[in-house]
Amino acid sequence: MDRVMRLAIGSVLVGLFVMALKLVAWQVTGSLALMSDALESLVNLATALAVIVALRVARRPADDNHPYGHHKAEFFSAVLEGVLIVLAALFILREAWGGFFAPRAMDAPILGMAISASAGAINGVWALLLIRGGRAHRSPALVADGKHLMTDVVSSVGVLIGVALAVLTGWWILDPLMAVLVALNILWSGWGVIRGSLSGLMDEAVPDAEQATIRAVIAEVARDGVAIEMHDLRTRHAGPVTFIDFHLVVPGQTTVETAHALCDRIEAALHDALPDARVTIHVEPEHEAGDSGHMRLS
Repeated sequence: MDRVMRLAIGSVLVGLFVMALKLVAWQVTGSLALMSDALESLVNLATALAVIVALRVARRPADDNHPYGHHKAEFFSAVLEGVLIVLAALFILREAWGGFFAPRAMDAPILGMAISASAGAINGVWALLLIRGGRAHRSPALVADGKHLMTDVVSSVGVLIGVALAVLTGWWILDPLMAVLVALNILWSGWGVIRGSLSGLMDEAVPDAEQATIRAVIAEVARDGVAIEMHDLRTRHAGPVTFIDFHLVVPGQTTVETAHALCDRIEAALHDALPDARVTIHVEPEHEAGDSGHMRLS
């Protein structure tokens, strides 16, 4: 079992523990704000399970029906996470609406806040591990899960501040008000997760910095060969894999063997820079050099 899958399974275990803590905090106090915090943890647990399923599917080898592999399964997991976040926010808003008309004092607020703070601290540490691990292994599902957990930490801090103010002032209306603010924050988080996943499903190009790296690698290797120009560079990402294809222009008299050897060197260099790259190079003679994003190499 590799590190990505261990992190995904760890998210389920951490999610179960944190959710249990927040449910206890809610039951101890009866606070709508703490209820909203607990409900978000329930979503965290559901999405952590979805990440495991997505990772297992994404690692299936390419087959006749999926010649490019199953890497995009991770994006579907992230979209599901975003949808669940939005549904949780709508439920919180419904509960908070009733709380505005019948605010009530909390029971044992200090104990409830202490339990909730412990759960938030655990979430914060785990969120950082997920984000760093997801970026290191180029797993959008883990990164999305980590970012969602981090918004949960921010929400928890806001909830604790609101509950503390309600206890100190006796303005119990602050409790449903904090629940509404948490719901709005969750909605924003859900939209961000969905938008990021849709960019992958729509084959959005890799970031500018990564494109610059690709161009630099091609230029460095190709200038030592017979290549004249590179054009029509196209990129996209699917999970940890970056797909790269472009046209490489060589003199018309270049032999197939020479052009092939140059392409092999370029592919090897790109794999060194981007270990999960999938490279396709179309070689064409000089008289067919294109005008779309061309880059002179000699």
